[in-house]
Parts: sequence; C-alpha cells; structure tokens
Amino acid sequence: MRISEFLVPEAVLVDLKATNKRDVLIELLQPLAKAGRIADAKKMVEVLLEREELGSTGIGGRIAIPHGKAAQVRELSAGLGVSRAGIPFDALDGEPVNLFIALVAPEGSAGLHLKALARVSSLLKDRAFKKALMGAQTREDVLRLIEAEEKDKG
Repeated sequence: MRISEFLVPEAVLVDLKATNKRDVLIELLQPLAKAGRIADAKKMVEVLLEREELGSTGIGGRIAIPHGKAAQVRELSAGLGVSRAGIPFDALDGEPVNLFIALVAPEGSAGLHLKALARVSSLLKDRAFKKALMGAQTREDVLRLIEAEEKDKG
C-alpha cells in the first residue's frame, strides 16, 4: 500500500493557518469534502475529536496522525498539513505539532484503515524524510517527496 494511493493532492496544505486542534482538523478535512471523499467535513471533525478523547494522535516528534472511520467517508483518504509555527495538539511528548496527516476511512474498513496507519507511521519514522516534508514549500514538493520515498522504500 502506498500513501500516494489515498493521499488527496488537493488536501496537501503546506501552510496551515490553524492555531488549535479543532481548527486544524477543519482545515485538513474541508479539502477532502470538496474532493468528494467525505460527505460532511464538520461531522467528520466531530468523529476525529471523539477519537482524540480516547488518546491523542499526536505521536510525538512534532507529528500527529488524527484518524477515524465513519459512514460518510466514501473511500480511504488522507490530507497532509504542515504548520510552520506548530499547533498545540496534546502530543505524547508535550511538544507542538508541525506535521499532520489526517486519515479517514469508511466504516467497516478496519483492516484497510490499520494498514494505512501502519504505512504512514513507518514512512514518518525516517527523520530526514520527516524534516524534508516539514520544510516543503509547495504541494508539488510534498507529492514529489512522498513519491520518491515510496519508490526508494518500496
């Protein structure tokens, strides 16, 4: 499974404006709704916030992978956002988050959802790749970086 298979190019944002958890989720999910991947961005934000109550998806190292499943999701999809300033996200290490990958999946797709989470997590373990993503200036830069990394790692 490749991230490029479910990352929606229109939902790659290299200059997030949000300053809090709710707003960053709204900013990441609106392009997924516009692209027809989810029926209602506001409802999906609530699903992700409910998931956050179980435990933060801010995994540390300035990364968060908010994720959830809902009936309104049409297909496995992801949005990626970079915040230059960093956003408080209750990360496990207490640090602000600069790199977000919001992952949404249809209900009943637990296997696919977990596979995608594992793929995203493994790709973000590479420090040089993570740093390059955080420094990307354009959507095209992000997409090229991901494509090259997936090509290198198979």
